[in-house]
Amino acid sequence: MNRATILLVDDDHAFVELLAMRLESNNYHTLRAYRATQALKILQSEAVDLVITDLKMAHMDGFELFEKIKSDHFGMPVIMMTAHGSIPDAVDAIEQGFLDFINKPINSQTLLHTIEKALCNTVKTSPSNTKHNYFGISFKSAAMRQVVHHIQALAPNNVNILIQGESGTGKEVAAKAIHQASGYASGPFIAINCAAVPSHLLESELFGHKKGAFTGAINDKTGLILSADNGTILLDEIGDMPLDLQVKLLRVLQERTVRPVGSHTEHKINVRFLSASHKDLQQAIVNKEFREDLYYRLNVVSLTLPSLRNRVEDIALLANQFVDELSSHSKTINPQAMTHLLNYAWPGNIRQLHNVIEHALVLTPGKLITEDTVLKALPTQHERHFQGLNDAKKQFEYEYLKKVLSLSEGNVAEAAKLAQRNRSDFYKLMKKHEIS
Repeated sequence: MNRATILLVDDDHAFVELLAMRLESNNYHTLRAYRATQALKILQSEAVDLVITDLKMAHMDGFELFEKIKSDHFGMPVIMMTAHGSIPDAVDAIEQGFLDFINKPINSQTLLHTIEKALCNTVKTSPSNTKHNYFGISFKSAAMRQVVHHIQALAPNNVNILIQGESGTGKEVAAKAIHQASGYASGPFIAINCAAVPSHLLESELFGHKKGAFTGAINDKTGLILSADNGTILLDEIGDMPLDLQVKLLRVLQERTVRPVGSHTEHKINVRFLSASHKDLQQAIVNKEFREDLYYRLNVVSLTLPSLRNRVEDIALLANQFVDELSSHSKTINPQAMTHLLNYAWPGNIRQLHNVIEHALVLTPGKLITEDTVLKALPTQHERHFQGLNDAKKQFEYEYLKKVLSLSEGNVAEAAKLAQRNRSDFYKLMKKHEIS
């Protein structure tokens, strides 16, 4: 089992060090923050399983920190510590959503029991999970870390979830992660793309049919919803489901029963329903293309996946993962080639990255995937220019000089004062950037 990572937050340095020693000796990995703002920075860059924070801290107390965590890291479990031990503090903490609270001085057994209970309820471990992989979701970015926290919070609850995001962002991968982290993990996971099945066949695929129910129904057929009993079904591209079929699906969700086409028998089901769409379903409701009542049944909670261009930190991780998966020989992407992958806008998201890596591997006879190979595999119309640090500094200086000169209405002496530079240095900067 992977060691859980616990973030300790307290402005008492000695206490944090002592608490960290206790937890490290019990095989937990700890991160330490001595103020709330430092804790928030750590959460942006590190994979954390649990936060334990003091209540009374300077500048930002435990309640304020918790509000920030709820906003930016949905689903992150937080335990409160307080030396004051007051009943009102404890009640307030639980009412506001803290997972639990511990009184100071800390009893080691109570601490370990509380942590164990918290992690048991909120973190689903697996031999396949690592710091950068959660049930098949590969990530390093803060944007995807928040998605993973969201999944950790939602997976144990049997609620219908609508997964949204652009085409190719990995909605089915997210659905599988929800299934594997849930109480339905031992049951089947079945996915159906509602846009890929002809409308006249979709009802039979979902609900099944009896022999003779229609022309061509030569045998009984068990539908996918019934096949997913005690498991999870993903209705992918739900926005493309015909309106007449939406009515029948709504009845299934309300009654928790399925009746095959041509049958008079109702079958009770225990199924977790997940749905996904790249369409704007709310706009589809306005256009009378999607039922509002079905939307609210499916969208008890929503999960939105970021586009690949908004999680650039994950591109190299995913690209190298695809190389390993698709190549029978050990191959690597050289730095120049990787730069082009990082600079690309990826309108097709992860699915397109997978396709480009597959294309590049076909063109690579040796062990090194080169810049030329990647350029051949990449469409050029979506490549974006990514500035180097020196160019970015020059651009900033140029824009800054123009701004202060505008504020001073062209008065160089006044502009130099605003920039907190002497007039001679300011003239040199103007000359450097050819500003007259």
